[in-house]
Amino acid sequence: YDKNMNILADSASVWLAYISPQNISGDKEREAIAKGLSEVLGVDYGKILKQTKKNTAYEIVKRGVEQPEADKVREFIAANRGFASIIGLDESTKRYYPNDNLLSTVLGFVGMDNQGLGGVEVQYEKTLRGTPGRVVAAKNARGSEMPFQYETMIEAKPGNGLVLTIDKYIQHFAEKYLEQAVIDNKVTGRGSVIVMDVKTGGILAMATKPDFNPNDPFTIFDETERGAVEALTDDKKKEALSAAQQKQWRDKNVSEVYEPGSVFKIITGASALDEGVISTGSHFYCPGSIRIANETFHCHKRSGHGSQSLIEAFQNSCNPAFIEIGQKLGVDRFYKYFRAFGFTERTGIDLPGEEQSVYHAKPGIVELASTSFGQTFKITPLQLVTAISAVANGGYLVQPHVVSHEVDEDQNIMKNYEKTVVKRQVVSEETVKTMRMLLENVVKNGSGRNAYVAGYRIAGKTGTSQKVAEELQGQRKTYIGSFCGIAPADDPKVAVLLTLDTPNVPVYYGGTIAAPAVGKILSQILPYLGVEPVYTPEELAKLDVKTPNLIGMTAAEAKSKLDAAGLKTRIVGSGAEVSRQIPTYNQSIPKGGTVVLYTDVNAQKSMVTVPALTGKTMSGVGQAAAGANLNVKFEGTALTVTGSLSYAQSVPEGTKVEAGSVITVDFRITDNVE
Repeated sequence: YDKNMNILADSASVWLAYISPQNISGDKEREAIAKGLSEVLGVDYGKILKQTKKNTAYEIVKRGVEQPEADKVREFIAANRGFASIIGLDESTKRYYPNDNLLSTVLGFVGMDNQGLGGVEVQYEKTLRGTPGRVVAAKNARGSEMPFQYETMIEAKPGNGLVLTIDKYIQHFAEKYLEQAVIDNKVTGRGSVIVMDVKTGGILAMATKPDFNPNDPFTIFDETERGAVEALTDDKKKEALSAAQQKQWRDKNVSEVYEPGSVFKIITGASALDEGVISTGSHFYCPGSIRIANETFHCHKRSGHGSQSLIEAFQNSCNPAFIEIGQKLGVDRFYKYFRAFGFTERTGIDLPGEEQSVYHAKPGIVELASTSFGQTFKITPLQLVTAISAVANGGYLVQPHVVSHEVDEDQNIMKNYEKTVVKRQVVSEETVKTMRMLLENVVKNGSGRNAYVAGYRIAGKTGTSQKVAEELQGQRKTYIGSFCGIAPADDPKVAVLLTLDTPNVPVYYGGTIAAPAVGKILSQILPYLGVEPVYTPEELAKLDVKTPNLIGMTAAEAKSKLDAAGLKTRIVGSGAEVSRQIPTYNQSIPKGGTVVLYTDVNAQKSMVTVPALTGKTMSGVGQAAAGANLNVKFEGTALTVTGSLSYAQSVPEGTKVEAGSVITVDFRITDNVE
């Protein structure tokens, strides 16, 4: 179950259909059995006929036979006297995943015998499986019951259910926007996202995309990957299929390490603030590069940022500034915090396959320099979001976990795991307050502006790391774009880390490709978590309005109501009353938008063609939409950042829709900040 007792994985009764060939009397009987079972079970006639000719007492015809088919087998047996000693059904169970791909890399899946083969299914195998029962009976050499009574039943002990910390609602939106980001940015190395409760360590959502369907786990879900496997010759196909399956089952958040890039500057900054080697009054000078020993490290802005304060260094994500901060800490103190934040050990999450981080065993000042801005070492996304949660929650490193408690078949709690385990306090409350301020400014004024959500205080940090060792196509450089958001900034409840591995778009920076997706996730889950929006006067002036219910009103009455709401009116038909409206009742529509009113039941729908609305400014989108008699819902940075351009529209160009329909258009700024 998820935390709200929505079923994520369940077991239901199925049957195993078998035959006892030794009990068959002749060819006529063999053919009748093969024909009947083939029709009922959908199994090849020739296969069953071949089984009937074996000199055995037990041949499996089909596993996982569900109730309707099992009933037909029973009817077939009843209609043919003598088949009762030849055909049988053994009751078993089958695992079902009612939400298909949702949470698949966390849940895992089961094998042919219902044994856990990944995720929670294998981690908690003993808890879920229980103890099988047995029937001890006497049979003769042909497998028939003996003519005297002898049977002992040993009752099975059912396994317990698991209630996860996962929230299905939050999981849905985390997967939705991660998947869209993977598609939009042509990501070939897969994407990942984690939503963590910063105070308890409970995982509210965790996903990798593309993933798989645990109801059919051995089929390659990603079409491109599947096509590549199927195109191979038989001798190479088996190995490639196995590799593709292992890849789609693997949870990137737990089982893959990566260089985190500039998101790690959160850790460098918090460590230095806590040690007192920097403060909000500190200043740094960036000429575009910095030399440590014999190594030169460049800033993403080759011309340099010049003189900057600490808040500006975070805002600019300036590499030389953070290298200087790392050098101020020194090797010993830096790595003291590196260990304290948990980067030298696995988190110990209750999932299988957690990978070990890779870091400098004997670091010097050059290694310190590269590590300070998130390069030349590898950690898991889970390690990073756990450490950042400590920066958000008051300084405490908590134990990440996905299981809350065990329940019996009546949902009574049998064992409780849901307790906040604090491993240690890493930094002080004072350091945390300063970091929240610095990171909130990154979203307000810096590289994280694409994560902005109207009415909410978001803190966060962008990251873009180069995959030095894993280049594609010879000399082509590849990258991982990422963003970690913390919200609300004044009293954090959640941290959201999203990574996109190997985007294939011209602008691959985390602030441009990952931050918008995190902003969308937060826009959905913060209201759900009960966080009330607090709008600025500027935001209030630009908020959408909800369309009133105008059905049954006269055209004049409806127009008057729309005028009061700041909306325009377009009337189609010559009837006395409004019979239909577009947008429909209670739909969000921008102030100044147009509502189309139909006053004639038989009036033909006014259809328009959706124009191209991407690659434009806010005014450009508005003009194009107005020219097509459409309404536009602006999302992203359109209302807050000058220079924002649209990059996605909810309805594709060229689609026919009703006049007055609302098209959502996403805006972002293109930021080349690493």
